[in-house]
Amino acid sequence: MHMFSQYHATEKLKKLAQHPIDLTQPGSLTPERIQKFSSAACGFKFLYATERVTEHVMQSLTDLARESNALNQMKQMQDGEVVNFIHNFPSENRPALHTATRDFFENQNPSEKAKEAAHLCLNEINKLKAFMKTIESENRFTDLIMIGIGGSDLGPRAHFIALQHLKKPNVNIHFISNIDPDETALVLRSVNLKKTLVVIVSKTGTTLETLTNEAIVRNRLEQEKLDPAKHIVTISMPGSPLDNPEKYLERFYIWDWIGGRFSTTAMVGGVLLSFALGFDVYWEFLRGANCMDKATLNMDVKQNLPLLGALIGIWNRNFLHYPTLAIIPYSQALTRYPAHIQQLDMESHGKRIDIYGNTVNYETGPVIWGEPGTNAQHSFFQLLHQGTDVVPVEFIGFTESQTGEDFKFEGTTSQEKLLANLFAQNLALALGQKNDNPNKVFPGNRPSHILLAKQLTPFTLGCLLSYFEHKIAFQGFIWNINSFDQEGVQLGKVTANKIIARLANKSSEPYPLGDALLANLEF
Repeated sequence: MHMFSQYHATEKLKKLAQHPIDLTQPGSLTPERIQKFSSAACGFKFLYATERVTEHVMQSLTDLARESNALNQMKQMQDGEVVNFIHNFPSENRPALHTATRDFFENQNPSEKAKEAAHLCLNEINKLKAFMKTIESENRFTDLIMIGIGGSDLGPRAHFIALQHLKKPNVNIHFISNIDPDETALVLRSVNLKKTLVVIVSKTGTTLETLTNEAIVRNRLEQEKLDPAKHIVTISMPGSPLDNPEKYLERFYIWDWIGGRFSTTAMVGGVLLSFALGFDVYWEFLRGANCMDKATLNMDVKQNLPLLGALIGIWNRNFLHYPTLAIIPYSQALTRYPAHIQQLDMESHGKRIDIYGNTVNYETGPVIWGEPGTNAQHSFFQLLHQGTDVVPVEFIGFTESQTGEDFKFEGTTSQEKLLANLFAQNLALALGQKNDNPNKVFPGNRPSHILLAKQLTPFTLGCLLSYFEHKIAFQGFIWNINSFDQEGVQLGKVTANKIIARLANKSSEPYPLGDALLANLEF
């Protein structure tokens, strides 16, 4: 039985955490340290000298990874073994095989389960290529409305925005996720439905928000004398209510071993990205994700960026006891990326029991939040530098701009100014500042690290997605929790359905608390 709190490495790390390195002391943060505490894989550099770690800490974290069998668990996940389970209790009890959605390149996983899953995914990709060729030749659609929520929205939207500089000319993309009717109304005002393709995404085909919004759009199509079956495609599991050839133009599949928040490289992101950016862009995105998937299996922790990120996150969460993590991309293209990682991490690690059903006696996932720099510097960085809570930061940056369009002002380009700000924040958080005026004192010792690549391309974006997916999986393996279900989403849904039934007068069964709240609808 794996028990995080009982590992030998856990005890060593607790002792080391009593006197962590003081980065503000002269000689602590040196050029030599910056070179030593760095790593690289798949075109990304990982710079972590500004974390409160030493060689002893990193060795003990490596011991923790070995003691928890984290690398073998990662291999089992990518091999298609069951990793989504709780021992001796009813659970989903299935693989988490999102890596199969991009395992089409060199060094394919030899496991029979992984090969079978990759074959199914490749069939969908071939179906997607044929569908895109058909609708492009017919020139039927200029607009696409993506209807989905949670993992069916956050990941695809964040990645489309990240690459929208590659968007095809005369193509427009719209998103409907919320059940708020105002969002749907505004999108429908902005499109010509005759030229619009609608993509409905719901893994089970039963998501209330998504089905409601589909009904609204379907009704509007019918009002305009358009056949919904010629405008709507679906992405769901085979056999779901959305898997109906009579109602839909095309149906694409995902399977129960692809979690919603891990589904961007599947058809959930594939249809959108191929329509908006072209199939070749989507394929290169998959290639990048697959590159980092393979790097994740590297036994050398120093070259395994997701494991390195996971271990540093555990050091900050469990031993230095920092409750949050800010994701700050110095790229406006990644403006929605923190929201995607927020779901990916917090839905995976909002867990209070281990895989044996025991209540844990240690912290699990941190609160994830963030915005792009440099905007964030003019927003909440005041608290990061001088607030009473220490907030670790994961910076993301690129040495070159996406578009190559830049301007030199006062001796430097905008991209150079952007990078200067990234490095300045990274150093200032660590080093702090002494001053006789207490209002100008910066305590420093505020940990952060940088993920740095040359340019935000489809390939590097795929690498980045895989990095975060596997960083999170590694943390779950080490914490000995199930990172692949989301029971915490269900209670609110069940309660909402009771109140909806009362609103629709479909239920005579009283729900006193809900009825008391509904009484407040009268003004």
